Amino acid sequence: MALFDLHKKIALVTGGYSHLGVAMCQGLSDFGATVYALGRSKDKFNRRFDDKDKSIRFKQCDISNTIDIKQSFSEVFEEHQTIDVLINNAVYLRGQNPLAISDEDWEYSIDGILNSIYRCIREITPFFKENGGGKLINISSMYGMVSPDFSVYEKSPDFLNPPHYGAAKAGVIQLTKYFAQYLGSDNIQVNCISPGPFPNNSVQQNKEFIHALEKKTALKRIGKPDDLVGAVVFLSSAAADFVTGHNLVVDGGWTIS
Repeated sequence: MALFDLHKKIALVTGGYSHLGVAMCQGLSDFGATVYALGRSKDKFNRRFDDKDKSIRFKQCDISNTIDIKQSFSEVFEEHQTIDVLINNAVYLRGQNPLAISDEDWEYSIDGILNSIYRCIREITPFFKENGGGKLINISSMYGMVSPDFSVYEKSPDFLNPPHYGAAKAGVIQLTKYFAQYLGSDNIQVNCISPGPFPNNSVQQNKEFIHALEKKTALKRIGKPDDLVGAVVFLSSAAADFVTGHNLVVDGGWTIS
């Protein structure tokens, strides 16, 4: 168990109160970490977390703004004299129709999926170097690896995955490999998790669409947020000290073939 023990570790999760972020924060906390859910809305944080759990805290952070990112990281570091883990989970995007995304929406979305992760990598690195190391985990997607099967979306076009999402998520995988190599000598492990179908509660109300997703996986079910916890805890812990540049796919077998 010592391999996975996160006591005395400080972990940051951008988008920590999102559908998947909540499970990530809770999982890290369950293994002993003090966790900061980074985001723009304390009200949303309060709705997702029990205020009695003092190991999960809110930290205001707008990932579109370098100054805001720097300030958030600095405040946590000043309080604890360490930051051990950063999970780049938050995204923002607009536009869906593959041939009708405006230039503005394309640029906004690439910024929210890819550029924002670069900003966070750039700004966390000095703190990790001061620590003598750290764990950096980027959240990509199966759609950074494969194109959508458009037949899945034929009867549910409102849920069609847009092209800028997959293009940017592929960039996240490459960014992970680049910085794993670049920061390896500083004892900074940079890894990636690519989730498969993890539809939120609202999307799950469309049973026909969910059934189409389930049929695409080898396990014949969609992912539950808790299905990501093992991957997150592993890559955040000493168990992954010799793992870097890796893309851990958690997709129920969607991308096997």
